[in-house]
Amino acid sequence: MTILKTYARLWTDELDKSLALLRELTGAEPDLRFAFDSVELAAIGDFLVIAGPPAERARYSHASATVIVDDLDTLIETLATAGAEITTPESASATGRFLYARHHGGAEVEYVEWVPELVERIVRA
Repeated sequence: MTILKTYARLWTDELDKSLALLRELTGAEPDLRFAFDSVELAAIGDFLVIAGPPAERARYSHASATVIVDDLDTLIETLATAGAEITTPESASATGRFLYARHHGGAEVEYVEWVPELVERIVRA
């Protein structure tokens, strides 16, 4: 299992206002922009911006980062061996498969295995 990309999470009320500064700082356009449940997300540079009303964003604030991996099944085995707890079971989204896990010691992370098209377009570009 290999980590392909790690995103720092940023929280905002308004996505477009946050993206303006991040475009300037990163010199890039968002690689991804999509809605998930009641929040809107954009990936730009090494940031994942999560926008929406505070109560809706709070549903995802337990994770400190989003980590893209090449093999979620192997990751699950690695997490179990290390004593991590799966806090949100594997689910599917438009970008691939994901889960949330709390590491031994308390850190919680969202892990995502992207669909191949995203890996090619974002990681291997």
